[in-house]
Amino acid sequence: MNHDVKDLKLANEGRQRIEWAAQAMPVLDGIERRFIKARPLQGVTLAACLHVTTETGRLMQVLKAGGAEVLLCASNPLSTQDDVAASLVVHDKIPVFAIKGEDRDTYFRHIHQVLDAKPRITMDDGADLVSTLHSERRDQLSDIIGGTEETTTGVIRLRSMAEKGVLGYPIIAVNDANTKHLFDNRYGTGQSTVDGIVRATNRLLAGCTFVVSGYGWCGRGVAMRAAGLGARVIVTEVDPLRALEAVMDGYTVAPMEEAAKIGDFFCTVTGDMHVLRKEHFEKMKDGAILCNSGHFDIEIDLESLKATATDRRLIRDQVEEFTLPNGRHINVLSEGRLVNLAAAEGHPSSVMDMSFANQALCAAYMAQNGKDTPKGVMGVPEEIDREIARLKLQAMGIAIDTLTPEQERYLNSWEMGT
Repeated sequence: MNHDVKDLKLANEGRQRIEWAAQAMPVLDGIERRFIKARPLQGVTLAACLHVTTETGRLMQVLKAGGAEVLLCASNPLSTQDDVAASLVVHDKIPVFAIKGEDRDTYFRHIHQVLDAKPRITMDDGADLVSTLHSERRDQLSDIIGGTEETTTGVIRLRSMAEKGVLGYPIIAVNDANTKHLFDNRYGTGQSTVDGIVRATNRLLAGCTFVVSGYGWCGRGVAMRAAGLGARVIVTEVDPLRALEAVMDGYTVAPMEEAAKIGDFFCTVTGDMHVLRKEHFEKMKDGAILCNSGHFDIEIDLESLKATATDRRLIRDQVEEFTLPNGRHINVLSEGRLVNLAAAEGHPSSVMDMSFANQALCAAYMAQNGKDTPKGVMGVPEEIDREIARLKLQAMGIAIDTLTPEQERYLNSWEMGT
């Protein structure tokens, strides 16, 4: 079986870690039992470009249980857990092409290797798989019946493609499901990002000034967790509505030009490029710590920082120190890549349970309906979203009320007024 991983000897350690993650993923466990009976992906080749974590490993097992021929590559050069990659190859016979720390050429070679299998369904996190298909392997587009996209950045790219009329097949925006972004983006990103920062630096957040750039669901989560550890949180935004929400949530809102002067920690979660730039670096205090939790490593203008610095060194694992001409030092975590995956382990399993339940059920939906679905970006079918919420509550032992017949009539009528 073709594969490219760091060391197959890590397989047993990886299997144990996948099993540990699975214990907190009861929704996906229930879907696996359904898939074993129904085999909704029977005979379908599925190429996945995702962060190769323990939770992803569990998803791959479930997709294979549903009948899919699965291949997996990394969606970020620093997010792979090498023992998980080895375990999937050795114990689950799933071709994996992912090595933590791989260079750009290897990263894209791995994407091409999963595409060599001529997949019928794509599963993406950031849309690099889809963009490679459309730019370099257009001859395969006619074979694709559908796909799914995991994250905000990928959905933005796909919607741009759809608006320009170049998206060649239907893709479900898994990120837009309520059971994904309201929980994964907020609670998952919030906890795992702060976890990555603390692991990388071992610095105390209490009493520090923590600047969060971007107040989408990920930014909300990071701000909430940083504040929970005692940091003074400043939010920077370009959207007036989100800025107003941040104010109402109790945070200080200011332009980055002002925040740069007083921040101790800076975390970008915008999905845009060069949020932190040369003019900001020049204003930062000595020892400022910069990190990114957006999908791509473009949110911090690292090329400008490298060009400006008079010296740079890896002062600690995952921490690179840059010395500026003014003598101050700026520390960048994890090369400006996803700090929650590069310096920690990514989102906790219990929140990824819902995200990957969406992925599994949406892949099955595309296998059955993709041929009859128009090209473009579509939302997760509401019945899937609500079913995942129901299953999660059930797994947590939580019951909720149901409407009485009288209440249903009232909600569906216009005659019953005050």
